[in-house]
Amino acid sequence: MTIHKQTIQTRQLGQQGLETSALGYGAMGISVAYGLRDEQGGVTTIQKAYDLGVTFFDTAQVYGWGDNEQIVGRAVKDFRDDVQIATKFGFTRALGEDSRPENIRNVLDNSLRYLGTDYVDVFYQHRVDPQVPIEDVAGTVKELIDAGKVKYFGLSEAGPATIRRAHAVQPVSVLQTEYSLFEREVETIFPTLTELGIGFVPYSPLGRGFLTGTTKPANEYDETDMRRNDPRWQPGNYERNLKATKELTALAQSKGATVAQLALAWLLAQGDHIVPIPGTRNPDRIAENVGAVDLALDPADVDRIASILPNGSFGARYIDGSVPTWD
Repeated sequence: MTIHKQTIQTRQLGQQGLETSALGYGAMGISVAYGLRDEQGGVTTIQKAYDLGVTFFDTAQVYGWGDNEQIVGRAVKDFRDDVQIATKFGFTRALGEDSRPENIRNVLDNSLRYLGTDYVDVFYQHRVDPQVPIEDVAGTVKELIDAGKVKYFGLSEAGPATIRRAHAVQPVSVLQTEYSLFEREVETIFPTLTELGIGFVPYSPLGRGFLTGTTKPANEYDETDMRRNDPRWQPGNYERNLKATKELTALAQSKGATVAQLALAWLLAQGDHIVPIPGTRNPDRIAENVGAVDLALDPADVDRIASILPNGSFGARYIDGSVPTWD
């Protein structure tokens, strides 16, 4: 068994027993959306994350249709039972929704094979499927939990009504939705999570890389990188977001930290039920991100952050301005 070289704080997600490191790792960018695929860089970075105490690793069916899950599985095979793996179902190859019970079961069987494991810790519905009652989705995942193939049920980009209906059938341990200094809308759902005792996992916690100090204009990214078309990188928005990031960087430096550490520490300070999952293919970035766990923000810091970005970033979440419907 591989032993952690370091340990970090842990947090509880939900009330069903899920405990993870206070900071997780999002694996999507190893395979898709952020430039060319980098399997070896991904494996090395995941293993570095584990060495630094990270135990929560996030992947999905749609991230390369098995490619990303296989990479995660290879990376954690020597310490699989010491970590928590989350994967997701619910997309079609045309990026429509398919949460029919038979598809959920098929996706899980494929995911288990790709990951090289006989169970996943968290099984998320990746997007709400308007054609399939959420009660049927929750009931199917409940069957998989009862069979020992899944430990905990999660939802992604779901709203209060959907969460409540699912939770009544199979308790929801965690909701995953985009959340960062750049994206705040999900805060409207927090009272529901608090009431039901559900954990929260912010994805894109560093604003898709903008809050790292390494951003560049859209046209300088690789053709395979989603940021070439991201509204936050387009002229007008880019300059205003860059100005805000520079101000955040100055605040971070005054605390002996980086802007990424400041952004992650801000998220962690929003509640002890929150576990961000920043992604990277650079082992040095993992060490930087983990450093955020011990960065304390005082009220003056929080006020300064609020004055810099009171309402999130400039630019919509997606190129067409659309966001998932939260019902």
